[in-house]
Amino acid sequence: MCITMFWSIWAKPEKKMLEIRDLHVSVKGTPVLKGIDLHVRPGETFILFGPNGSGKTTLLMTLMGFAGYEVTQGQIIYKGTDITNAPMYERARLGIGMSFQRPPTIHGLPTGKLVELCGRGRNMDIEDMARKVHFDHFLKRDVNAGFSGGEIKRSELLQLMAQKPDLLLFDEPESGVDLENMALVGKTVRFLLDGMPDRCCATLAQREKVRSTSGLIITHTGHILEYVNAHRGQVMYQGKLCCEARPREILDHIATHGYQECLRCLTGDMVGKIAEAPLK
Repeated sequence: MCITMFWSIWAKPEKKMLEIRDLHVSVKGTPVLKGIDLHVRPGETFILFGPNGSGKTTLLMTLMGFAGYEVTQGQIIYKGTDITNAPMYERARLGIGMSFQRPPTIHGLPTGKLVELCGRGRNMDIEDMARKVHFDHFLKRDVNAGFSGGEIKRSELLQLMAQKPDLLLFDEPESGVDLENMALVGKTVRFLLDGMPDRCCATLAQREKVRSTSGLIITHTGHILEYVNAHRGQVMYQGKLCCEARPREILDHIATHGYQECLRCLTGDMVGKIAEAPLK
């Protein structure tokens, strides 16, 4: 028996928390996403860069199952299950959570009650959780009513802390957040992704072994990289993916050449590609 055949029999298939296969999405009849192939492993944080209007938010809204985002081709696989046509509540029940860039105001619903609903009956000390994000004085206020950008982000993070999803989707977590709130928001995002072990004796390698929560973060500025341990990254431009590399390499490349350089990747010009071997 040849080595190739032996390996194909005994090798275990790679585990994937999320797998997107040839995804095409239209909004109001206009194609936005054009053949997206992407996967996120268990415990992995994936950073998706791209300029405004490139399709990043459309991808997250599609993954979460929002109406108005029509999948015309392709599949969304979560933990081995095809959820392409699953309703939003089913995706949340299965363990997908999302932090929005511009979440709506909900009058008549106190923030504390929404956090309780996110916990789905789990025994939680909501006030203690809220104190961790400096939000304990906002629990009786209606959801996002009169909140600043930083307060909205902290409210969203508190809801995710209650939900404890296995896959976290973040839509521009640094957007609308001032410097005073950015450090708290960034550290809380890392807290959610890293599975919360904060023991001084735990090495980075040990923490990586116990990580089970996956994250897909979209960003325009890349500021969130100052706070999270990101593993892989890619650029979205005009509804397509290009330039896969280490997130820091991508950010440095964008800072030097801008997003316009990504057009060369999409048109097949090797000069436009980041000088980094694709990560498997």
